[in-house]
Amino acid sequence: MAITVDRFGHTHTTGSRPAIAAFEAATLAVGAHRSIGDNLTRALELEPDLVSAWALRSVGCAMLARREMMAAASRDAEAAAAALSRVGGGTSSERVLVAASRFTSCGRWNDAATALEAHLDHQPRDFLALKMAHGLRFMLGHQSAMLRTTSRALGKWGDGVPGYGFALGCHAFGLEEIGEYADAEAIGRSAVALEPSDVWGLHAVSHVMEMSGRLAEGVAWLDKSRPLWPACNNFRYHLGWHLALFKLELDDCQSVLDVYDREVMPAASDDFRDMANAVSLLWRLRQAGTDVGDRWERLREVAIHRQRDVTYVFASLHYLLALLANGEHAAAAELVGEMARTGESDFGDQSTIAHDTGITLARVMLSNWGRTTAAGTDLLQLARRLPTLGGSNAQRDLFMRILLVLASEGNDQAALAAITKMRRELRRDDQFAQRLVKARSLTAFGKSELDSRFGT
Repeated sequence: MAITVDRFGHTHTTGSRPAIAAFEAATLAVGAHRSIGDNLTRALELEPDLVSAWALRSVGCAMLARREMMAAASRDAEAAAAALSRVGGGTSSERVLVAASRFTSCGRWNDAATALEAHLDHQPRDFLALKMAHGLRFMLGHQSAMLRTTSRALGKWGDGVPGYGFALGCHAFGLEEIGEYADAEAIGRSAVALEPSDVWGLHAVSHVMEMSGRLAEGVAWLDKSRPLWPACNNFRYHLGWHLALFKLELDDCQSVLDVYDREVMPAASDDFRDMANAVSLLWRLRQAGTDVGDRWERLREVAIHRQRDVTYVFASLHYLLALLANGEHAAAAELVGEMARTGESDFGDQSTIAHDTGITLARVMLSNWGRTTAAGTDLLQLARRLPTLGGSNAQRDLFMRILLVLASEGNDQAALAAITKMRRELRRDDQFAQRLVKARSLTAFGKSELDSRFGT
C-alpha cells in the first residue's frame, strides 16, 4: 500500500490525496482550536480505512471528558485498531495514534502522552502527535512534561516546517506555566507572527500579561485578536474568560458581566471547559461584591446532570461549586461521594488524582459550605498538590483562593503565609490577596462568610 506523508509530518497508509487533504484540514483545525468533526467525517467518507482519522476522533472524544463521550471514544478506538489491521499494521504515526486512542478511551492519559512523546523522539516533526501530547499533559497538570516535550522536538524544526508556529505556541505556554515569563512572551509573540491563527500562542502571551499584572495591556492584546475568535471552537469563550479576568482586576465589574453574557457563557453549555470558565468567573465576581443576578441558576441544570460524572476531576470540582452556589447540597454530597468512589476505582489517571487531591479538596469545600470543620486538613500540602488537578495556573487559582480564605478564617497563619507566597511566585499581588492579607477576615469582601467563600 502507498505511504503518504501529509504536510504536518504525519504518515498514512493510503494514496488518497483527497482524504489526506481532509485530514490535513483537521490537523490545522486542531492547531487553531477549531472544530475538527466535519473534516474527519469527510476524510473517512473518502477513505474508510484512514486509520488516523478514526484514532484522532477517538482521542478528541476522550478529551471532552464527559462520561458518554468515553463510550464514543472506545468505539472509534476499536474502529481505528480494525483499520490498522486491514492496512497491514500501518505507519509509526498511525500506530502511535491508535495506541493513544486505546489509552485515552480507558482513562490512561499519561500512558497516551508517554507513547506520543516516544514517537516524537523518532518523528519530531509530527505536529499532530506533538499537539496531542501537549494537550494531554495540560489536562493532567504536567507542567514540566509539557515543556520537556516541546524542547526536545523543536530543535529539529524550523520556520519553514508546517505547524512550526503552532508548536512554538505550545512551547510558549509550557514556559509560562513554569514562570519563565519573558521567554514565554517572546516565543508566544513569534508563534503568532509565524502562524496568525495560533490562538494557543496568543493565549500563552495573555497568561504572561495576567501573571505580570499588565492588565490594560492584556485587554488590548485580546481585543486585537477578536477577528480570530469566531473561527475557533469553544476556545473563543476561554479567550473571553481571560478578557473578563483582566477587566475584573481593573475593577470594571459591569464590563465583566457584559463579557460573561456575550463571550463567556452566551448560551447554555454542557462542555466542562465552558462550565469551568463560568463557575470560576462568577465565583470571583460575587467575592468582589458584585451581584451576579440569576447567572448561577443558569448553570444549575448542567451541574445537576453531571453530579455523578467524575470523568475529569478538574471538571467535577467546578460542578461541585455550581451545585453549592445553587443550594443543591444533596447533589453536591452525591458528587463528592462519587468522587470518593472514583478514587477507589481503577479508572486510569483520574482515580489517582481523585484519591490524592480531588476528594480532599472536594470535602473541604463541602464541609466548609455547611459551616462544619474539615478537621486535620493540611491546607498548604493541598495547595501544593493543586497542579495535579490539571488545567493552568490561572484556572487553578480558583482553588488556591479558596484555600487562602480557609486558612485566613481558620487563623492558620503558617498556611496563609505559605500559600500567599506560592501565589506571589506566579503572579503579582492582586486585589484578592491584598484584601485578604490586610483584613485577616472574610468581612473585607462585603458579604457574609458563606457568600465570600464560594460566590453565591
